[in-house]
Amino acid sequence: MFGSMKEHLAGELAGIRESGLYKGERVITTPQRARIGVLRHEPVLNMCANNYLGLADHPEVIDAAHEALKRWGYGMASVRFICGTQQLHKQLEAKISDFLGTEDTVLYTSCFDANGGLFETLLSAEDAVISDELNHASIIDGIRLCKARRFRYHNNDMADLEAKLREAADARFRIVATDGVFSMDGIIANLPGICDLADKHDALVMVDDSHAVGFMGAAGRGTPEHHGVADRVDIVTGTLGKALGGASGGYTSARKEIIDILRQRSRPYLFSNTVAPPIVAASITAIELLAESTELRDRLEENTRRFRQGMTQQGFDIVPGEHPIVPIMLGDAVLASKMADALLQRGIYVVAFSYPVVPNGKARIRCQVSAAHSHEDLDFAIEQFAAVRRELGK
Repeated sequence: MFGSMKEHLAGELAGIRESGLYKGERVITTPQRARIGVLRHEPVLNMCANNYLGLADHPEVIDAAHEALKRWGYGMASVRFICGTQQLHKQLEAKISDFLGTEDTVLYTSCFDANGGLFETLLSAEDAVISDELNHASIIDGIRLCKARRFRYHNNDMADLEAKLREAADARFRIVATDGVFSMDGIIANLPGICDLADKHDALVMVDDSHAVGFMGAAGRGTPEHHGVADRVDIVTGTLGKALGGASGGYTSARKEIIDILRQRSRPYLFSNTVAPPIVAASITAIELLAESTELRDRLEENTRRFRQGMTQQGFDIVPGEHPIVPIMLGDAVLASKMADALLQRGIYVVAFSYPVVPNGKARIRCQVSAAHSHEDLDFAIEQFAAVRRELGK
């Protein structure tokens, strides 16, 4: 049987390559940091990691993981409710709740799992979920798993959101679901507007804050703090795999009753091994580092401003904003791929984003600024982008 499928898949893959949409993987030979080794290349400047605060190779984070490995072991070999919960897991859940100012938190192996196990647990056919059109794939997939009616509103369009809330007025429960920061564009969600409409139409608000927790807001608590609406957001999901250390793991932090029911019925929580102890301990340390000083957040903000201004002065089409996600809009997928390859030869590690990650005709190179970058790093990156554009005649 595989003979015919093999032929079909080979044709599909050939079409992806011919259209310039094939996504290869480069092999990194060093820890994640500002400058990394790449197989068959000299060390390069990494401009596309989610390592916003540079904690992925922070010595205190690494030491915490080492100590936890020795004290708590390699892994739990079980799910939480059987024999997969250590004191360490409860400590991290309490630490996240305290950090975010929420009532309770439950850990997942990823934020994808947190979103995948949320909607099905809370909603039934009597309910409705209203989702931003640019939400992350994990929210989209999580919504698909539930039986609630589904509505989609235009990105950050409050008039369209209100229209959809009115359409869902007869639902028992309504949840408005949004990314805190839309990861392909660096656009920050209009949480004040969303919360106002949720109050008006008696809806809950859910925010996936994976690209904001740790560095947005005065204390790094994410977009709800950034917008001053932390007490009006009912559910926050997020990851430990970006600003909070960069490994893996995710969480849902919310009203206590929501967390209680997730522990009882959320399938990714019930049927997946828990987060490994070294990751848990390192994540606790990462959050403690953020509480000690604003230095890393301040540096990230300064670096973001410097890179955005420099790229704008060079005439690049970037999505306006203040977030360290800086999309360089190119439109054509083949051009984006050629530019990324040329930049690698000049010592800049970036990746071209094209369909289906972004819509057709919206290809881009998504740069991500880190607190680990120096001013010299960022100036070098700007210079190389400008040089490659000249080489390509664009």
